Amino acid sequence: METYTAMRHFADSWGLLGMAIFFVGVAVFAFRPGSKKSARDAANIPFKED
Repeated sequence: METYTAMRHFADSWGLLGMAIFFVGVAVFAFRPGSKKSARDAANIPFKED
């Protein structure tokens, strides 16, 4: 049970920090300047053949 307790403690502390950093990184990437055009182009891909 000692391994389980150590891994649980690691996930509770550093795992949460890692997920928070990942979330902030994705949000910064999505809302960065200049991403509006690329997001619009990606959203219109299904309609390019019409």
